[in-house]
Amino acid sequence: MADTYTPRVTGTGVKATIQRIGGHLAGMIMPNIGAFIAWGLITALFIPTGWLPNETLAKMVGPIISTLLPVLIAYTGGRMVHGQRGAVVGAVAVMGVVVGTESPMFLGAMIIGPLTALILKYVDKFTEARTKAGFEMLVDNFSAGIVGGAMAVVGFLGIGPIVQAVTTAAGNAVEWLITNNLLPVASVLIEPAKVLFLNNAINHGVLSPLGVAQAAETGKSILFMLESNPGPGLGLLLAYLLFGPRQLRPSAPAAMIIHFFGGIHEIYFPYVLMKPRLILAVIAGGAAGVFAFMITGAGLVATPSPGSIFAYLAVTPRGGWLGSSLGILVATAVSFAVAAVLLGFGRGEKAEEPAGSDETVTEPVTKEA
Repeated sequence: MADTYTPRVTGTGVKATIQRIGGHLAGMIMPNIGAFIAWGLITALFIPTGWLPNETLAKMVGPIISTLLPVLIAYTGGRMVHGQRGAVVGAVAVMGVVVGTESPMFLGAMIIGPLTALILKYVDKFTEARTKAGFEMLVDNFSAGIVGGAMAVVGFLGIGPIVQAVTTAAGNAVEWLITNNLLPVASVLIEPAKVLFLNNAINHGVLSPLGVAQAAETGKSILFMLESNPGPGLGLLLAYLLFGPRQLRPSAPAAMIIHFFGGIHEIYFPYVLMKPRLILAVIAGGAAGVFAFMITGAGLVATPSPGSIFAYLAVTPRGGWLGSSLGILVATAVSFAVAAVLLGFGRGEKAEEPAGSDETVTEPVTKEA
């Protein structure tokens, strides 16, 4: 049995459809939060800028984020669609996406896992009534193998490059905003890209190289602060703790610790995906934080890795702690305020609406095959 740990959405209309899609995406991540935490702890401890630098143990960081986590996500997504058979073919298919690209393919995993399981589901329906007695295991195994292998090729040749192109386009758009001195507006692209797990590509592929060049000239760069600010995520999680769905509130404190002190921003992405309108909260918080950094002249000397408050302070130049801290505080406050409003200050847990309504409601989590 698989538990998605996400509230079930009912109702019809555009609002319900968007929230349902977000809930499915979040449902692929939430059961694997433990793996994200394990990766975050290994990263925070053993990378060169970590608390206990260890070159040998740090070798685990890359394979976990590039291979293990995408496989787990695709496995979970496939299981949500077609049980254990869907999970297996989803895990097989995602390897094509993983091998075909250099960036961590979380978004690709969320696409190909459920898609492969859905294809196998229809194949099983087609073969079920046409398979002679005694040949069921043979047909089932070969159909799963063929579908999984074929979709791995599709992922390698098609889905991986498409997701990579989307990542590149997002990075180019962020770079254009930066070169045109529209830093606060960059949050409109950065925060949604983060929630779709494109954060590493945006940060290390675009912002860090530009920041290094700027820091070489001025001794610091605000570009290191655009994606790595933990304030928007902290404000969102605080709002969830106080005003979110009751079954999710107990998970918020642990997520806040991992996010703010451990620097693993991925921990809050599922909370946004469950209620997509909350993307407005992190965008507002991110933009407010960038504006605070600008007016205080804040900047960092290097990329905070991971993006925790400790790493932030560690790469803040002498005399710049006030600006860095203020930007984080402002981002947290704005994100919390907007998220609290969007969550209706806890009054949004309504009774079920009549059929055909455009309203959405949440029901207690149930077990799913």
